[in-house]
Amino acid sequence: MTPDGPAVPATRDAAYFDQWYADMTSSPTRDDIVGRAMGWPTDLEFGGVLPWQGVAELTEELRLQPDGLLLDIACGRGGYAIEIASRAGARVVGVDFSAVAVEQAASLGARRLPAGRSEFRVGTLTATGLPTGVADGLMCVDAVQFAEPPVAALVEFRRLLRPGGRLVLTCWEAVDPSDERVPRRIHAVDLRRDLPQAGFVDVTVHDKPEWRRAERAMWEQAVAAVDSDPAMRSLQAEGRRSLDTFDSLRRVFATATAP
Repeated sequence: MTPDGPAVPATRDAAYFDQWYADMTSSPTRDDIVGRAMGWPTDLEFGGVLPWQGVAELTEELRLQPDGLLLDIACGRGGYAIEIASRAGARVVGVDFSAVAVEQAASLGARRLPAGRSEFRVGTLTATGLPTGVADGLMCVDAVQFAEPPVAALVEFRRLLRPGGRLVLTCWEAVDPSDERVPRRIHAVDLRRDLPQAGFVDVTVHDKPEWRRAERAMWEQAVAAVDSDPAMRSLQAEGRRSLDTFDSLRRVFATATAP
């Protein structure tokens, strides 16, 4: 899970994200606000901008079999994939370019999954370092826009999936492609166009207004909070940017199959 939304400035490197993830570990206020807005159970941590119901939807669309391999690319702290793997009885390998995020994900996986069922490593959206055709399912939550261009990440995802493997993506897209308020990297996202171009079939892209409503609630709660630790200051700054242009984006959930 990368920082929580499309309003994160585009020019951030691995060192920035390492610090961002390090700050998360000392901010129960941040996790509480995100957890309540997204409906996450109080005993689970490491949530982001995917609502709890969304985890069930991703699990259903991945169609993982017991002992199948799930890849989580740009996994962040790993919470979504670990929960999905637990529900499906699957194994999980996560990739993120932040070494701090990978360390946190590995710790969470060791606590929440049986031994040997999770692995997390450093890599990028377009250079995962994983073998071709290895995965039964692949997920990328709210991060494909960070690839340059996003379609390059989709090509890598197709390479990683075995025939019949399932892909699930969540992201944002512009409501109006001519809207100059939309960040450049979001303008580059067009999953209906790019998933078939990357070699996927059975492509569907759904608008998720209920997820977007939960996101608005999270930003509003964050901006109104008094706590001022580094993680909360980051969340509040992103919340202000997001709320200023909130109506310019729609929330999308895409699914596809590797032929």
